[in-house]
Amino acid sequence: MSERAILAASVGKRYQIGEQQRYGSLRDSLQRMFRRDKREAQTFWALEDVSFEANRGEVVGIIGRNGAGKSTLLKILSRITGPTKGRIEIRGRIGCLLEVGTGFHPELSGRDNVFLNGAILGMRRAEIKRHFDEIVAFAEVEKFVDTPVKHYSSGMYLRLAFAVAAYLQPEILIVDEVLAVGDARFQKKCLDKMEDVSRQGRTVLFVSHNMPAITRLCPRAILLDAGKVVADGRAHDIVTEYLRGGLGTTAERTWAEKGPGNEITKLRAARVIDETGATRAAIDIRKPVAVEIDYEVTATGHVLVPNFHLFNDEGICAFIVSDTTSEAQSLPRQPGVYRSTAWIPGNFLGEGTYIVSIAISTMDPLAVHFYERDAVAFHVIDSMDGDSARGKYAGPMPGAVRPMLRWTTAPLGS
Repeated sequence: MSERAILAASVGKRYQIGEQQRYGSLRDSLQRMFRRDKREAQTFWALEDVSFEANRGEVVGIIGRNGAGKSTLLKILSRITGPTKGRIEIRGRIGCLLEVGTGFHPELSGRDNVFLNGAILGMRRAEIKRHFDEIVAFAEVEKFVDTPVKHYSSGMYLRLAFAVAAYLQPEILIVDEVLAVGDARFQKKCLDKMEDVSRQGRTVLFVSHNMPAITRLCPRAILLDAGKVVADGRAHDIVTEYLRGGLGTTAERTWAEKGPGNEITKLRAARVIDETGATRAAIDIRKPVAVEIDYEVTATGHVLVPNFHLFNDEGICAFIVSDTTSEAQSLPRQPGVYRSTAWIPGNFLGEGTYIVSIAISTMDPLAVHFYERDAVAFHVIDSMDGDSARGKYAGPMPGAVRPMLRWTTAPLGS
């Protein structure tokens, strides 16, 4: 029987809206106790009656839209804040990565912060020294290890913070959505390291909006909405429920002035459409479907190539595609708002949920102007009528693609 590492029993966290810590005399305190101030009476529950268990060696993803209570839950589990009600049981030493550089002292060097964090975790100096070179190598900060971390870039901060949390061998590793700060190569490096941590029998709680990462790393996921657990089970099923239920990435999104992008181009909107141009969250497997983006170009002289990255809900990349027309590949875009659309033919994708990440790049020299992970999502449905690639077979058909191929059969002469 697996040993329990984490227990959350009917946990709730209440915050008082507009509450400020005020100091004064005993008389002031007594007056505040008996005064009925409507503003002070306004409260909101960030978490409400949250219960779950996680066993030693288990990797659990925690998903939900912004404001669902994910970060609040992790702060309670990390003992950064206490619950208003309910109880938490933790068996083992916890390593946390909730915000970039959490627990770092800005005036101390990278070296000193590694030893400081190790001491906070209850490790002996000899233990920390044994892992020090691995931490520095993983974080890629060898040249700056004796520089105060206040001079580090956000990327350096993140790499060192993650390396400390992962290599100092806590029994429980808690990681929030800080991986979004790193580049794609470092994100993969972190995910691979978390897989190593789980294989060593340590418990991992991983909060992310990156659904492919959740399904790749976590056999189990917990879905939060409005501070409550609404689903707990196999990650593949929970991610599908998240997307179908409109709690996560949807078939259409728009961005305001501060959307993804830089001083050259910014993403304004993305949507999934059918043949009529209507936005669709669910598409018949036999019908074509398109991903469409609107983006604003604000600088001249740049060749801008839209590209889409399509993942299924098991985290498998079905394909990456870019606009290969000669215009997109060679002609600079003039300032203005553009719409690019890429069509996926019917009888090509397999049944299931697909998550689209969107980027605009310049190919020569290579530069990525924005990469919006998990921008939109849609679901492909097989009608079971027998005229798709499944034919009359009604059982499960795994795979990111399910093309309708041309078959020929002829008898061979004797």
